[in-house]
Amino acid sequence: KCLIVGHQKGKTTQEKLACHFGCAHPEGYRKALAKMKIAEKFNLPIVTFVDTPGAYPGLGAEERGQAEAIAKNLMEMARIKVPIVSIIIGEGGSGGALGIAVADRVAMLAYSWYSVISPEGCAAILWKEANETTNTAAADALHLTAKDNLKLGIVDSVIEEPLGGALSKMSPEALVNARYERFRRLGEYDEYTETAPDQAEETQPA
Repeated sequence: KCLIVGHQKGKTTQEKLACHFGCAHPEGYRKALAKMKIAEKFNLPIVTFVDTPGAYPGLGAEERGQAEAIAKNLMEMARIKVPIVSIIIGEGGSGGALGIAVADRVAMLAYSWYSVISPEGCAAILWKEANETTNTAAADALHLTAKDNLKLGIVDSVIEEPLGGALSKMSPEALVNARYERFRRLGEYDEYTETAPDQAEETQPA
């Protein structure tokens, strides 16, 4: 048994319009969190399927607390004491994706993308227009492919999770701590200063 959570996009044009092309409203994130808390209560693992260009950006959604709903999901998912596996199955855009993707293991389908913003949104901000040329340039700059995300350590795999549950042997406390450390490591980098040859000679003992 497990809990499945996912973005609904629809298949036909009418379905996609009804689902806002997978852009969830704040009520959707609150509903997802409520179900995750039930899963935690009954000790059920959680699997989320992410497919959204981002959270719904409408005025009404903002008035109803879109940013707060996503932020609360990030905080609460980091504390849930059952295993969470998240899979990017198509689009993975910004906080709209991360709102159900704070997980112990994150995988991506080979041709999906995962980034802080969609290529179209990035192009519109940087070049004031989104077309094939600017969208491609934005996508290249964002390093949003599965291969890029794997290399950067943002996702763990570009293949399906193995059967059995690799996280089942961890205690609830160790599970939560490992999940916290995983997301704390994102964006880490090392700084070093290369010593000039003449400076190195001056510091050598006589």
